[in-house]
Amino acid sequence: MILTIASKELKLLFVSPLAWTFLALIQLMLTWVFLGQLDAFLELQSQLMQIANPPGATEVIIVPVFAVASLVLLVATPLLTMRLMAEEWRNHTMTLLISAPISLTAIVLGKFLGLMIFFLLTMLLAVMLSLSLLIGGAMDLGLLLSNMIGLSLLAACFISIGLYISSLTSHPAIAAVGTLGILLVLWIADVVATNTSSVIQNFSLLRHYESFNRGLIDSFSLAFLVLFILTFLILTIRRLDGKRLHG
Repeated sequence: MILTIASKELKLLFVSPLAWTFLALIQLMLTWVFLGQLDAFLELQSQLMQIANPPGATEVIIVPVFAVASLVLLVATPLLTMRLMAEEWRNHTMTLLISAPISLTAIVLGKFLGLMIFFLLTMLLAVMLSLSLLIGGAMDLGLLLSNMIGLSLLAACFISIGLYISSLTSHPAIAAVGTLGILLVLWIADVVATNTSSVIQNFSLLRHYESFNRGLIDSFSLAFLVLFILTFLILTIRRLDGKRLHG
């Protein structure tokens, strides 16, 4: 049933011009960053060779590409998650869905998985750009893998919170604004904190992603992102459970 719901959400995405517009824009942005960094690397390559441990093509080219991808996902997620639950409430189809012989967990995970698969497709664009460097030489596949894992977890965090906010209202626009506002607050959490060891900084999702972006799979960041995802998925399930009990 989870796969059925995920498949339905994917079909709804791909019949929407928003999804195709997003795919086109992110491809243009990532390609522009990739080519810009590649040009800069080729110009500085002779100077980099004089350094004892010079950064490779992966550090100079791929790391910025994935960093830009994380910011694009932050901005795009509210637009893609706003209709997941809110539109169901607005069209009065959610009442039918939660009263059907389907577990609430399957409903939430199905909608989550559908958008997650879509985001993985966008990530595939960044991976294909990265692997094109193998044509001209070697690259750090470990760093690429670390960025893939980190960006996948970050996207899952964005989707889980967007899904929860969408379950709170029947107005997609309100869900989009609410999700964007919370994601921006979590993004700048480490900026407003003056103390580098501040607890506030630990709630910045992009700060946790930075370790993956540098090629470090930090156990604390990994645990935080996974718990973040599970927390908001459980909150969404509890929200639907409350609506089913109280009507």
